[in-house]
Amino acid sequence: MTSAELKTRRIGVLMGGLSAEREVSLKSGAAVHRALLQRGYDAVAIDLGRDIVARLAEERVEVAFVCLHGRYGEDGAVQGVLEMLAIPYTGSGVLASALAMDKVFAKKVFAASGLTITPHLVVSRGEKVDSASLPFPLPVVVKPSREGSSVGVSIVRTDEELPEKLEIAFSYDREVLIEKYVKGRELQVGILDGKAIGAIEIVPKKEFYDFEAKYTDGMATHIMPAPMAEEEYGALLSLGEKAHRALGCSGYSRVDFIVTPDGESYLLEVNTLPGMTALSLLPEIAQYAGICFPELVERIALTASLKI
Repeated sequence: MTSAELKTRRIGVLMGGLSAEREVSLKSGAAVHRALLQRGYDAVAIDLGRDIVARLAEERVEVAFVCLHGRYGEDGAVQGVLEMLAIPYTGSGVLASALAMDKVFAKKVFAASGLTITPHLVVSRGEKVDSASLPFPLPVVVKPSREGSSVGVSIVRTDEELPEKLEIAFSYDREVLIEKYVKGRELQVGILDGKAIGAIEIVPKKEFYDFEAKYTDGMATHIMPAPMAEEEYGALLSLGEKAHRALGCSGYSRVDFIVTPDGESYLLEVNTLPGMTALSLLPEIAQYAGICFPELVERIALTASLKI
């Protein structure tokens, strides 16, 4: 779709939603909406709930810019509705979105594609587990299978902490991942139009890059580009593209890694709808690559399509 064609259509910026990341989504959507208006597009901001079909019809939406994060928005649910309504949309399709959101199945795909993932154990609600039964020693990372923005994620360092942290994770999901804790640098690769545009390093002031560090100014240091040897940097960008392709993602994404002191890159996850707030990483990566925020938004909008 060309810019001229897109300017003849009404763009609905879908934000808010029903997940634990609702407030972040509202910030992403508001920023995207402003950028589209600045670029001269006919765009309307829609705080989306279960009345999605009625709202899309009421606002006469012809193209959807999806700024939803988490469950019901990033997991293929909204994407399926848009496919049924034949409304082109930004981001990945139903299958890729669902796979990326479900960390258990995403890891299976990554492993089958030859990507290095952290050793882990999947635990279902009601299943008994203690540190003695784990296939790796403490510390471990406990996380819900289908949440984003580090919601419900904890680092467990003692036997006594494990039950409490599992309970927190299970409050968000029926399946929980217990991962071996890998000490290393937190690096994120930005993908645009299927190509890596750069990698950023995050140095959180807390123990890890949790929800507070992601969305509170001053809680993390961003280093762009990530300080690495040229060959290692290029290899990380290639791994980011490989992860994006492995899930069948479309348009754009952000791929998160832990890189150990000996240079081993562990793939953590692919975010199919990365944040678009003032503190978000993909816009910062794009800025360094010479792509200002309004241009980034426009380029993403121009990729809107049906995937099925």
